Formats: sequence, structure tokens, C-alpha cells
Amino acid sequence: MGSRRLSIADLAGTPAIGGGELFGHHAALTDPVVVVDLDADDRSVTDIAGAAERAATAETILVGVSRRTPDPALRPVLAALDVTYAPGCDDRAVVAVDDVDAAIGRFLESVGRTPTAALVAAQVLRAAEPLEPIPAIDVESFAYSTLQAGPEFGAWLTARRAQGRPLPPMTVDPVLLDRVDDTLYITLSRPERRNAYGMAVRDALVESLRVAVVDGTIRRVVLDGAGSSFCAGGDLDEFGHMPDATTAHLVRTRGGAGRMMAALADRVEVRLHGHCVGAGIEIPAFARRVVARPDTRLRLPEVSMGLIPGAGGTVSVPRRIGRWRALHLFVTGETIEASRALSWGLVDAIED
Repeated sequence: MGSRRLSIADLAGTPAIGGGELFGHHAALTDPVVVVDLDADDRSVTDIAGAAERAATAETILVGVSRRTPDPALRPVLAALDVTYAPGCDDRAVVAVDDVDAAIGRFLESVGRTPTAALVAAQVLRAAEPLEPIPAIDVESFAYSTLQAGPEFGAWLTARRAQGRPLPPMTVDPVLLDRVDDTLYITLSRPERRNAYGMAVRDALVESLRVAVVDGTIRRVVLDGAGSSFCAGGDLDEFGHMPDATTAHLVRTRGGAGRMMAALADRVEVRLHGHCVGAGIEIPAFARRVVARPDTRLRLPEVSMGLIPGAGGTVSVPRRIGRWRALHLFVTGETIEASRALSWGLVDAIED
């Protein structure tokens, strides 16, 4: 997809980013991304301050691009943008890449497939950043419910249902509990579905976490998963089956595991392995300590489905790695290995 390109001086001198330029015929999104060239030499100290101020109120996704390590003086602009691609930079607001042109191309291509979901993801990350976890989870869910009624998710759901794959039978309890002294061990146990976060697993996990909430003698909770993967994310065959958006919002928030994980965070350790997709990393990211095996692979694909992370991921993930790298993962759906997750802070240790 195409996109406007501005220098820092251009950005500083633009009264508003987005607004009437955002929509085309029949309110279709036409240009949801603006690329900001951080290497242009036409900037001044005043421009940097003005660009940061304009970026903070932008109505589009603002993506910074630099082909060298960004000047430290640009930190206020980096913080105000939604994500920046540059080589050799450890700043949380920057995704370090070897090929900047390829990275921005992949990002724009991803936005082009589901522009509404991508734009809403950026808006939610900005809105939720200053909030406490519980109200931030509500913001996420309101946006998720809105996107469920949109054409991007509708197209994905139609294609998914056309596959017509039946659910395998439940063979064991979906979540297993064991207590040793003051530690409660919780194991997701639907390995035939790679512990997909469907209704049965969700409800059983919530009830298990509730044990730790009401029992003050439990000082530590350890959560892991049986089989080849910790959790392959939401059970895709259950998507779109709630009777209405209001019920879905209440179940997602009041009946989901995110709020309880946030409340129990200081007592929880999560042990990851294999594929950790969607909810399979959104829920663990709330925990005080997340340990990954070397074979762990993490991915957040919801935007490609016309949605945003809906199990608390717009709250838990950016609080670990920053909203900038979070947006990169959300929009591109990139799979990252345990080593990168560790360097970013999405996990705290890698152990065999």
C-alpha cells in the first residue's frame, strides 16, 4: 500500500495528521500510515519538539524510518511515534532490523490487508498505555467487540467456517491442578488441540486461578502446558459463536483469565514451550516471571484476522516490551524466537 512520507520538519509543520485525509469513498480507509523519515537533515531543535507534539495527536499510524542508529536527540519523536525501524538500536521504541526497506515494506503490506484492525491496534495501545491493567483490559475489549462487527473479521470468519473442521472430543480435564506445600501447579491439558484457549480451557483456567485468589496460603502459582506447545492461542473454531457483542465483551473481561492474572501477577510464574500464539503469550505476559524453553516460538496474529489481541495482550505485552514493538508484533504477525523475546523482555529467562 502507499503511504505519505514526511520529514521531521514536515511533521512539525503539519497542523493535523489524519482527519479528513484518512477516509475515501464510503468511509473506506485510504491512507492509515504516515512514514516519517528520521534521517532528513532539514530539522532543528524546535522541529523535534514540534514533531513530537504533532505525533502525539496523530490519527494515523506513524512509522519512523532510519537507515542509521537514530540520533539520541530524536528520543521525544521516537516515543511519540507508533513504531520505528532502524539498524543497531536497543531503544524500546525501535525495532532493530538489518534491512529497513524490507521491514517497512512488510509492515505496510500487513496494514494493507487489514487496515482497520491495524489502525485500531495502534489507537488502543496509545489509549491503554497510561491506564491501570483492569481498565486497560476493558478498553481492549471494547475495541475488539467493535472489530468483530467489521468486514475484515467477517471475511476471515467466512473463510474459516468454509473449512468446516470438526472439534476433536475432550479427552481429559482441560486444566489439571496439583498443590505442593504453598505452591499451586496449573497445567493446561488439552494437548490434542495444543492447549487452544477455547471456552473449556478458559473457564477451567479461571477457576484454577480463583483458587489462588481465595486461598491466602498459596504463595506461588506455576502455570505450564502439556504436550508439544504451551498454548496455540484462541480456539479458532469457536470464534464468532457468542450470541452478541455485549455478552462477548463481558465474558472476555469478567470471565477471562487476564484480569485474574493481572491481580495475581506477583505470585505467578509461567513456563512456556513450543508454540505460544495469541492468548498463549498474552496471558503469560501478565506474570511476574515468564520462563521459556529454547524451542519457544511466539506470535500474535489477531490483526491479520481483522481483530486485535483480545485476551489482555494489548495490556500485558506492551508493559513488557513497549507499545512500539508490541504494534510491530501485532501488525506483522511475526514469529519471534525465545532469544529475541528475552532480549526484548517478553520473557525473563530461557531454561531447558
